[in-house]
Amino acid sequence: MENIQINEKPQKSEKIWTKNFTLLVLANFFIFLGFQMTLPTIPLFIEQLGGNDQLIGLVVGIFTFSALIIRPFAGHALESKGRAFVYLTGLVVFVISVGSYAFAMSITFLFMMRIVQGIGWGLSTTASGTIATDSIPANKRGEGMGYYGLSGNLALAFGPSLGLTLSGVLPFQQLFFICAGLGLAAFISSSFIKYKKVAPTEEKEKRKKWDLYEKSALQPSFLIMFITVTFGGIATFLPLYTAQEGITGIQWYFLLYALALMVSRIFAGKLYDKKGHRAVFIPGTSLIVIAMLLLAWLPNNEILFTAAILYGFGFGTVQPALQAWSVKQTPVHRRGMANATFYSFFDIGIGLGAMFFGQISFLFGYKSVYLSAATSVLISILIYLFLLFKGAKRSNEI
Repeated sequence: MENIQINEKPQKSEKIWTKNFTLLVLANFFIFLGFQMTLPTIPLFIEQLGGNDQLIGLVVGIFTFSALIIRPFAGHALESKGRAFVYLTGLVVFVISVGSYAFAMSITFLFMMRIVQGIGWGLSTTASGTIATDSIPANKRGEGMGYYGLSGNLALAFGPSLGLTLSGVLPFQQLFFICAGLGLAAFISSSFIKYKKVAPTEEKEKRKKWDLYEKSALQPSFLIMFITVTFGGIATFLPLYTAQEGITGIQWYFLLYALALMVSRIFAGKLYDKKGHRAVFIPGTSLIVIAMLLLAWLPNNEILFTAAILYGFGFGTVQPALQAWSVKQTPVHRRGMANATFYSFFDIGIGLGAMFFGQISFLFGYKSVYLSAATSVLISILIYLFLLFKGAKRSNEI
């Protein structure tokens, strides 16, 4: 592919919703819809194959670790092979792997295909986030990333509920074919995007052999890891937990969560652009902690739905701010690696959550899962306050 240097110049148009950005958002919606439809249904499928909570956590979690391993390579490939190559390759791998679930007759085969799906997911989401930051004017990056995230939120609003509903009326094989078809729709949409190309720079020529992360993105990436642990517990075990407690309406939980997520992103991105992460991190994480404690309690549907709304507002406030923070001070030619670093820690949190909570639920029950999740978010708050204190102290010394 021909390489042309990307420079951080003011865009001719300060519009966020360009043709490229709109196509990217559409493709992102399709791939996330296919992904979200499998998220609450794979644990049910594993149960059908004879697996227990420990196996469910392992199969769900391994997906995120294969995505984690591929992301640094995806970050480098974005700067050498180009955005289109990485993104389209990732989408193809996703389609093939999800479609293969339809032929899974054993947990071992499903486990292997989850590894393959993680590779496709790691490639496509790292590329997609980078393409989004390429497309959005620098002075509107917080707002633009919030809108970009809405595509995933819309998928989340309908995906889990649709997946759970279809799993009740269709065989799992047909459900997985539908999910693969949505991945194909994402590939078709993304084929019409005009991708920016990249060229080697002098700094790239001096790149270290084991260049696996972007240093400037480490702080927000480390924080998101402790927060996405909660998502591993919700997506993997909440359908099983509510069924055990005799509480119906799990489909409404995901819908309310996604709606709250969308509403929060409308204002959270603008708030970040104006006042920075200090204005959104503590309020957002506090809402997540409260939501986790409500899920640990969970006496009825009303508390379930309240937790969904609080979690949606909290996560929707924090996640786009942390992602915008991760690329804020990153050189343009390192933006791919910054996104790779951010999503790597994002995946670590989900994977650790699914695996760790699989053991917790097996030993102590589902309520302990959400108490542990609340503790993880509290740790992120303490780390954030430490970073603020350390930064303020360094400023006073200068």
